[in-house]
Amino acid sequence: MKIVTFPSIICLFLMSLTSNAYAYLDPGTGSIVLQAILGGAAVALATGSIYLQRVKSFFTGKKPDQTEDHR
Repeated sequence: MKIVTFPSIICLFLMSLTSNAYAYLDPGTGSIVLQAILGGAAVALATGSIYLQRVKSFFTGKKPDQTEDHR
């Protein structure tokens, strides 16, 4: 049997004190949520691509292409 911790009791207590928000979601909210999802997917793909290049270069022994900043 698991011991119930103090933070979980506090969370359950605070959830029991909720009330109706009567909030309004305007039509623009959907596009913002869609942009956040697409942006997160783009970041995940870019990050995955970087790490995939590092893994490939580790196994092939070649250095990954690095662009130099000419300022």
